[in-house]
Amino acid sequence: MKSLTLKILLLILMTFVIVAGVAFPIVSKPEGWYQFPVIPGLGEKARIIFFHVPTAWLAVIAFLGSMIYGIRYLVKKDLDDDVKSLASLQLGMVFVILATITGSIWAKFNWGSFWNWDPRETSIFVLFLIYGSLFALRSAIENENKRAQLSAVYSIIAFLTVPFFVFIMPRIMVGLHPGSANDTTAGPVVDFKMNGNMMLVFFGSLIAFTILYYWLWKIRVRSIIIYNKVSKKLI
Repeated sequence: MKSLTLKILLLILMTFVIVAGVAFPIVSKPEGWYQFPVIPGLGEKARIIFFHVPTAWLAVIAFLGSMIYGIRYLVKKDLDDDVKSLASLQLGMVFVILATITGSIWAKFNWGSFWNWDPRETSIFVLFLIYGSLFALRSAIENENKRAQLSAVYSIIAFLTVPFFVFIMPRIMVGLHPGSANDTTAGPVVDFKMNGNMMLVFFGSLIAFTILYYWLWKIRVRSIIIYNKVSKKLI
């Protein structure tokens, strides 16, 4: 029952976010509940906020989850915790890719190029390499307990870099992305240059994508467990 309720809530929220984020007009002086204000420097491109920011947010959440279950494995030595850590890691990589794609599309329209080696783009690329290396590490170790232990330690060390690359580096360096050191503001999201309607859609998007992550994570955990059981029987 709880799972069904969660799915219905996800459907309602995601439908609302997609319809509102794409269809609601952006005007200089919003008067209706369905109108968004013009954010200086973004204009119509501000709509990407409803999709790009949540994917980047979920990448952080997923990597945090991978670290948490890695710690749990080190404490309890339960391989199920390694499975949960791996599932979160895999989803984190998916959302990093989605954040990069949506950000690149926005960069093309705003800066004229899909990739500019802006500090924000560089930081997400470095995180991709850091966590991508963990997959190489896991595939190189056959013993599942040793693999789980080393992966847990790696996920802890890797996550220590996440706050720096996501929240600090892009803000202390000069760049093109809103919120960079040479920007006069902290960026449209941090400064909340949105009216109540836009903020409602934005936070609704964060909630919807977070529920989506949790749902996908539960499915991925079950699929990994089934795959491991089938593999052991075949061996």
